[in-house]
Amino acid sequence: MDTTEIIVTLTGLALSAFVIWYFFFSARQTAAAVSTSSGVQEVDITVKGGYSPDVIEVERGKPVQLSFYRDEENSCSEELLMPDFSIRRDLPAFKTTLVELLPQQAGTFTFTCGMGMLRGSLVVK
Repeated sequence: MDTTEIIVTLTGLALSAFVIWYFFFSARQTAAAVSTSSGVQEVDITVKGGYSPDVIEVERGKPVQLSFYRDEENSCSEELLMPDFSIRRDLPAFKTTLVELLPQQAGTFTFTCGMGMLRGSLVVK
């Protein structure tokens, strides 16, 4: 191996390590739902290169209203999938889409974009 091949190999390994860290080990932003006077748990989520917050904590047995505001035109974020709740929604760019659900059992439930690249979790306590 000459010097160029070593540099290219080390750069590739470093970038691979960064991608693994970013998707699996970086700090995640968590938000607890805010209950309204009517008992609905509400959370505002911004979609821009990911979900913010990407971990949402709610209580079991109480209705949940998630407001997804898509702040970009990236095609990856145009669809929301919540397979555990049989929910699929289109997220129009620069608009808010409401998703309502009633979590009946405790656990951690994943939601993703249509391509599975953007990920978040709904934690039901």
